Amino acid sequence: MIARTVRRPLPRLHALTDSAVRTRDDLGIRAAAIAAAGPAVALHARDRAASGALLLAFAERLGALARPPEAALFVSARADVAAIAGAHGVQLGSGDLPPADARQVFDGWIGRSVHSAAEAKAARDEDADYLIAGAVYETASHPGRAPTGPALVEAAAATGLPVIAVGGVTAERAHELRDAGAWGVAAITALWDAADPAAAALALLAPWSADA
Repeated sequence: MIARTVRRPLPRLHALTDSAVRTRDDLGIRAAAIAAAGPAVALHARDRAASGALLLAFAERLGALARPPEAALFVSARADVAAIAGAHGVQLGSGDLPPADARQVFDGWIGRSVHSAAEAKAARDEDADYLIAGAVYETASHPGRAPTGPALVEAAAATGLPVIAVGGVTAERAHELRDAGAWGVAAITALWDAADPAAAALALLAPWSADA
């Protein structure tokens, strides 16, 4: 039976992962430290090179770490895996299922990754619940992609959907992104490579702490 989720507030901080993060020796310690910020945080099981079974195992591990502090679990690309894992959200790219189709198997938050104002409007029309927009700043995870700057966040926010800014996000830049209309931010390096992941999570959340 497919697990069904209960909608909860969209987290402000999205801790994205990739294959390098998934295979870290200290994954558990770092994930628990990031999740300690509680319901404002979402841990994303994300590895496009992984099989469905491997992604599910990864999601279940992150979910177990997220559960005690009541952080959220999101899964990238696979709505079916998100449903089975009991995730709170699924993040879809341009090559994944459209949000309306994903909603047939998953009833949590459904997000769409966008890189332009036109894509943001299309995602809204496709019935996405929220957007992850970027890359806002230069980032090693997308070499060669020209950064959009906060202007993309402003354009995406104009759709009326919550916008999570991604790409080169740091604690210093988070304030600028909030001022541009971002609901929150997503990061890999700023969280998983931080000397103190728990402190890094709180620093990235600081611009929205008054809204908690």
